[in-house]
Amino acid sequence: MGKERLYLYDTTLRDGQQTQGVSFSTPEKVQIAEALDRLGVDYIEGGWPGANPTDSAFFDAVPQTRATLTAFGMTKRAGRSAENDDVLAAVMNAGTKAVCLVGKTHDFHVTEALGITLEENIENIARSVAHLVGQGREALFDAEHFFDGYCANPEYALECLLAAYKAGARWVVLCDTNGGTLPTEIGRIVGAVIAAGIPGDRLGIHTHDDTENAVAGSLAAVDAGARQVQGTLNGLGERCGNANLTTLIPTLMLKPPYADAYEIGVSREGLKSLTAVSRQLDEILNRVPLRQAAYVGASAFAHKAGLHASAILKDPSTYEHIDPETVGNARIIPMSNQAGQSNLRRRLAEAGIEVAPGDPALARLLEVIKEREDQGYTYDSAQASFEILARKELGQMPQFFEVKRYKVTVERRKNKYDRMVSLSEAVVVVKVGGEKKLSVSESMDAEGCDRGPVNALARALAKDLGPYQDQIADMHLVDFKVRITQGGTEAVTRVIIDSQDSAGRRWSTVGVSPNIVDASFEALLDAINWKLVHEGAV
Repeated sequence: MGKERLYLYDTTLRDGQQTQGVSFSTPEKVQIAEALDRLGVDYIEGGWPGANPTDSAFFDAVPQTRATLTAFGMTKRAGRSAENDDVLAAVMNAGTKAVCLVGKTHDFHVTEALGITLEENIENIARSVAHLVGQGREALFDAEHFFDGYCANPEYALECLLAAYKAGARWVVLCDTNGGTLPTEIGRIVGAVIAAGIPGDRLGIHTHDDTENAVAGSLAAVDAGARQVQGTLNGLGERCGNANLTTLIPTLMLKPPYADAYEIGVSREGLKSLTAVSRQLDEILNRVPLRQAAYVGASAFAHKAGLHASAILKDPSTYEHIDPETVGNARIIPMSNQAGQSNLRRRLAEAGIEVAPGDPALARLLEVIKEREDQGYTYDSAQASFEILARKELGQMPQFFEVKRYKVTVERRKNKYDRMVSLSEAVVVVKVGGEKKLSVSESMDAEGCDRGPVNALARALAKDLGPYQDQIADMHLVDFKVRITQGGTEAVTRVIIDSQDSAGRRWSTVGVSPNIVDASFEALLDAINWKLVHEGAV
């Protein structure tokens, strides 16, 4: 028997944009849509045409996609025909093959929020869907607050669904809008909907993560018979977010019973791009990727304990539920004060550093790492600094340049608008190939805003490294984290810097000092040295 088809509906560009602090530009929405299409989702919901200029512009600019591009709107308003409702017309005018309309299914919301009768709401649903179908569009009905509505008045909630289904809706989507319905209840209610006459291959599920059960609730709906799953990349969405497609996709493809019973539109090659797509979205949003994210997080396959690392060296399946490369991720053996020589050998090998088993250098390096972590360093989350430290201790680190001195100043001055503003300036003197080079840099951006002393320092350090300049030209700082590791007058500052280059490589470095500038400079030095090592500089 062949596998049954499940359909993936992405709403990152609409529901995901309702995340607090998230606002996509039109070019960003196009970029995300192209990534989703390459990934292999079936539907891409682009937004609500007419609701705002960005969404309207997106439907004008969006490229051709294999996925079905979908416009979102609401059912017609009471007292108007579907043909003469200007809000519905704006959605239709987007010209998409599919249109998803949201409508009320909870009697409380009908009478209180809309202020209309229950019968009028049923008519709005049926006539709106029929209008879409009559215009040759694939119609989806988003049953808002369905699960709460079903619990309050199951007869009416089902009547709303049947009105959409009988009017020709291709998909009737059950929405847990408030995110409070638990998986067992979702499964029970989906079963009741199917028993009421709507086939499972016409049902979708749309969950929110307010109890951290959005993925589990979606799977429960699939178990009960729903065949469309809605969600967002990285779980974006209002309040606590939506069902996370970066978790659902590999679960459906790799985990029994789903992998055995169903197929989705994502290929194995598409699945290998999942981590890159997840991080591309975070890059667009200028957000730090969640390390603990299932499947795609930087820590998803990180093995810190020495016992774990020892077993991983023998057989990765001892502490990994899948091969990380399946989703485009990578195994990490972090270095920390819990590490043993198994961790150390594995991490050195991954960095291309060969050390024979039993070499006394291993024990010496392990002691250095533990001593430095006692001082406040962390190599658990700064893999690049670990590599630089290891190469220095093992005599395998070239000296590309030598820092002779540096200075950072911060002053307040009046700008051209006669307002007091900050200005940070850094001076760095390095010696490269026997020649001293002095670089000066301000941290002022194009809009005249101060970007701070660390930014000035980073610019000055990377301004003129002679023969190495071209090799560091494409690297940039993407995250900067500060932690005080000891309190009181003897406070120690730990700085972790994440850097990235045009090849998509991302690496973390650490610096520790009572002085935040010194700690930052140490991390910056490691970042540049790591980049030069991996560029093959000599």
